[in-house]
Amino acid sequence: MSKIITGAQAAAMVKDGCTITTTGFNGFGCPEDLMMSLADHYDQTGHPRDLRLVKCTSQGDGKGRGLSQLAAKEGMFKEVVLTHMGYDPGLRKLVQEEKVTCHMIPLGNMMSLFRAIAAGLPGAIATTGIGTFADPRNGGGKANRKTWASGKEVVSLVELGGKECLFYPSFPIDICFIRATYGDEAGNLSIKNEAMNIEQFEVAAAVHNSGGIVIAQVDRIVKKGTIPTKDVLIHGFMVDYLVEGRPEYSMQSFETDLFRPEIAGLATTPSAGFEPLPMGPRKVCCRRAALELKPNSLINLGIGMPGGIGSVADEEGISDLFTLSMECGPLGGIPLGGIDFGAAVNPEAMYRMADILQIYDGGALDMAVLGFAETDGMGNVNAHSFNGRTVGPGGFIDITQNAKKLCFIGTFTAGKQDVVITEDGLVDIRTQGPQKKFLEQVGAITFSGREAIRKGQEVLYITERAVFKLEQEGLTLIEIAKGVDLQKDILDQMDFVPVIPDDLRFMDPRLFRDQPMGLNPAAESKAEPEYEFWRDLLPNAEKEN
Repeated sequence: MSKIITGAQAAAMVKDGCTITTTGFNGFGCPEDLMMSLADHYDQTGHPRDLRLVKCTSQGDGKGRGLSQLAAKEGMFKEVVLTHMGYDPGLRKLVQEEKVTCHMIPLGNMMSLFRAIAAGLPGAIATTGIGTFADPRNGGGKANRKTWASGKEVVSLVELGGKECLFYPSFPIDICFIRATYGDEAGNLSIKNEAMNIEQFEVAAAVHNSGGIVIAQVDRIVKKGTIPTKDVLIHGFMVDYLVEGRPEYSMQSFETDLFRPEIAGLATTPSAGFEPLPMGPRKVCCRRAALELKPNSLINLGIGMPGGIGSVADEEGISDLFTLSMECGPLGGIPLGGIDFGAAVNPEAMYRMADILQIYDGGALDMAVLGFAETDGMGNVNAHSFNGRTVGPGGFIDITQNAKKLCFIGTFTAGKQDVVITEDGLVDIRTQGPQKKFLEQVGAITFSGREAIRKGQEVLYITERAVFKLEQEGLTLIEIAKGVDLQKDILDQMDFVPVIPDDLRFMDPRLFRDQPMGLNPAAESKAEPEYEFWRDLLPNAEKEN
C-alpha cells in the first residue's frame, strides 16, 4: 500500500479529542502545509475539536503563519503542553484569554519525555527546573488560571539517590505532523536541507511506539532506495504517511523564500562576519559580557541582546577563541537572530537537539549569556512570563541551570528609555524607562538564584549603567558607570536595596569608547582593565556618609 497521501487525507486522520504533536523551531522545520490542510478541514467540517497539543518551541513567524493558523480555529485546542510560544501569537492569545489549559515544560525535559514515551518507560526524570516555576512547589508550569482550576498536573516531585527530581509521566500520542526534506516511497526520511536536527526523530519514535500515526511533510518524494543510507534520519518503519508539501508552505525558513545551503551545513560561504554594533547601551552590555569570555570555552548566546556579543567578539578578533553553541544543535559559525534564531551560517557541527540539551544538563556549558525581563534581590530571573505576555522558557532553564558562568544582560529599565554614551565616555541618562526590572520579587522564576548559590555558579547581571553579582547575601552591586548617579539612576530605579561593598568600582572605561577594546590576547597592544574605585573619587564628606 502506498504511503503517499494528500494533505486533505492527512487532516482527516486527526480525530476529536486526540493528542497531536507538531515539530519546528521558530522559523524552521514547521510542517506548514499539513497545518494549512488541517485548518481547511476544520473550516469545512468543524472538526477536529478539543485536541491536546504537545510541542516543543515556537512554530511560526510571529505574525500568524505556522501553528497560529490552527490556534485561530475556535475550539480546535482544549489543552496545550509546550516549552515556548514566542512566535505563535495565536496560541499565546488562547492561553491569555483562558480558552485553553497550558502547562509549560523546560525544553530538555520535553525531549526526555518524548524519549521516555518511545522507550515505554513510566516517564522522564529530570533535575532541570528544580527551584523554578516548573517545580511543582512553584506551580508546576501552569500558565493561566484555567490550568490552575483544572487541577491537572503534568509533573511531580520525587527523590532519587538522595536528589530532588522532577517526574513527568508518559502518555500516548495519537498523531504527529513532522517535517523533512526528502521522503522516499518506503517512508525513509532525510533532513538534508534543514538548518537543524530538532525533535523529528524523537517525536516519530514516541508516536510510533504509542501506536499512533506518523505523518511527514516533505519537500520532495523520491524513488525508494535513492536516499543515501547515512542521510536517512528516520527509517520508513516509523513513518505511516508522506505528504509532498506545496512550495509556498515548504520553505526552509519563514524568513525568506530562498534556500540557504550555508545554514544547512551543505556549503561554506564567504562571510564578512558581523556588522559592528553602534555605540549605545546594547554595545556596552555586550562588551561587558565579552570581558568574561575565556579561550576554549563552549558558549551559548540567547536571543535578542546577547546576539550582539558575536559582533563584539568579531570586532575584537576573538571569535575563533571559543565555540558558540545553540540549544537546537548547531555548533560554531555565525548565529542568526529573529525568527532565524537557532540557525548558524557555516556551522562546524550539528548535534541533535535532544543530545545537546542533555549535554547542557550535565554541565558542558562554560558560559551562557542571556537576556532578562525581571530580577530580584535573591538573583531570581523571570524571562518567560511578564507584562501580561507569556512566552514560555524554551531552553532557557536548560541553559542556565548548569552553566558554569552566567551573564544576564539587558537595559536597566524596561520600555522607552533615553540613554546616551557621551564622547568622553560618560553615561548620560536623560529619560528613565517607565518599567522597573529590579523588583522586590519576580513574577515567575525562570532562573533560581538560590539553586545557583547552592551549585556554586558564577552569575553576573549586566546593564549599561551597573553590574551586579550574585553572592550569598543576595544581589551585590560591583560596578557602576561614570556619569551615573548612584541614588537617582540606580537605587531609585530598584524595588530593593542591593548589597553595596566598600570596593565598588567604575565599569571599565573601554566599554564606552568608540574603538576596539583590545581583547585579543595575541595582539601586541592588549589592553588591561582600567578600573577605578568609586569611593576613592568621592568627596570626603560623601565618603563618610
